[in-house]
Amino acid sequence: MFTGIDMGLARQLLIYRQKAKEVKTMSRILAFNGSPHRSGNTSMALKEVLEVLNTEGVETELIQLGGVKITPCMGCRKCWETKDEKCIINSDVVNELIAKMKESDGFIIGSPVYTSNVTAEVKAFMDRTNFVSKANGNLFKGKIGAAVVVATKTGATFAYSAINFMFGISQMITVGSTYWNSAFGKHPGDIMEDIEGIESLHVLGSNIAELIKMLDREENYG
Repeated sequence: MFTGIDMGLARQLLIYRQKAKEVKTMSRILAFNGSPHRSGNTSMALKEVLEVLNTEGVETELIQLGGVKITPCMGCRKCWETKDEKCIINSDVVNELIAKMKESDGFIIGSPVYTSNVTAEVKAFMDRTNFVSKANGNLFKGKIGAAVVVATKTGATFAYSAINFMFGISQMITVGSTYWNSAFGKHPGDIMEDIEGIESLHVLGSNIAELIKMLDREENYG
């Protein structure tokens, strides 16, 4: 039995993957660390998911967002005029990341909870990448999306929802777990004591890998 995945949506993802790629030897999942602490709890949480994916033969890449200069969206709508799959702002890494996201099979966005929401970098990143995607025929439509959130005490569900709102309006397919994809801890390494949280991250990785394998079988054998 498939867990955490809607089979109808999974078949929709297959259709868009077939349209976008002629030959694919290995699937690729990106993971964005929205924490300014490169080796903090959010990074650790993402690596728990990526380790499972790597074990299942899925290629992954961890990308640092927190602490990186990302200009907020100006609402200029130039991306709707140019339709060149780029944001008009060229002073940061966003256009490079959009290109990576377009070529990926999906991505995980991770964030610690700041004032009951995602970090400023994650919010700016989601606003601009989603807007460019929508302006260019929905670049992220049918891709896999998963949120990973780390909190000290509360606020995780608000940050989790913010990330999933971006996936929803981008027409992406979200993958779930045994619980919301979150873990709790204050100091670096504390989340490893959250046994239930770590287990849910492992299941998330397994569910993403299972979906990818199913789609690959459909592509190969119809």
